[in-house]
Amino acid sequence: MIGMKTAVLISHDAGLVAVTERLLERLCRVIPFTNIQSALDYIYSIVPNLLIVDMSTRDEHMIGILNTLKGDPIFTHLPVLAVVEERAPLPEWDTVLIEDYLWKKAIQEDLPQRAKLSILRSERVVEVNPLTRLPGNISINKTVQDLIDKAVIFAIGYADLDNFKPFNDHYGFSRGDEVIKMTGRLILNVVKNRQSKGSFVGHIGGDDFVFIMDAELVDETASEIVETFDKIISTFYDSAEREAGRIVSKDRQGNEKSFPFMTISIGVTSNRNRVFSHYGELTEAVSEMKHYAKHHTGSCYRVDKRRDTQGHP
Repeated sequence: MIGMKTAVLISHDAGLVAVTERLLERLCRVIPFTNIQSALDYIYSIVPNLLIVDMSTRDEHMIGILNTLKGDPIFTHLPVLAVVEERAPLPEWDTVLIEDYLWKKAIQEDLPQRAKLSILRSERVVEVNPLTRLPGNISINKTVQDLIDKAVIFAIGYADLDNFKPFNDHYGFSRGDEVIKMTGRLILNVVKNRQSKGSFVGHIGGDDFVFIMDAELVDETASEIVETFDKIISTFYDSAEREAGRIVSKDRQGNEKSFPFMTISIGVTSNRNRVFSHYGELTEAVSEMKHYAKHHTGSCYRVDKRRDTQGHP
């Protein structure tokens, strides 16, 4: 894993919070919330490595929200560890999307290893990008194919950063990684704010991302991503270069050259007006739109207007 792992703890018990933070200080940073509703924005922004749920927390909506969260393809991989009171009845596990549990009375002995195993199990089983914690290519392709097979009308956006390599070469991998993480969080937040259910965000790798959502929402979503990215990106440059509006770095041939600030290019296509039978056809079409967007100066998005005779009316 890259950087410090993060665990979100849902509990109203201040004692449990303190014990959890102490026991897991070597493994991960613990972010406590008193209820799951208040934690959702953080979970969507960060995509933590672990969710610890105190089952004695008096939150009647917790199980429903938890199941909805775990039903989202982005969070299917998120391991959930339940802390259970020894006197309380155990939940019906087939109705609660939780991977493991431990007794509260045994937390001192069991929590560090249970938490570590839950995270490791998730990393072994599920393909996620270690930097952004977003699903990778296998999940992206499966999601696209499932929607095609179910004849769902949807749109897919393919986002790519321009002038990322010169930035990475100039400032180093650490700052480049911060830009990648910011971009992933930005896309995830904008997409989920526009469409909380049924949307999907994936990280192909490097500075390439994919988002999937209802076709009628994708235009405004892509526009907001572009606008917000342009507002944020200058903060990643040093003050002298912010003032100049550019950096000097090496091009792919090793020659020193002046490069403008990074921009984001997004290609969008959908199956509303075109017929696709395989995820490869759709990803090829959206890749073409992304390349088309990259030929334009500055951050932008371009929507596929092509139709075919077999397309949807």
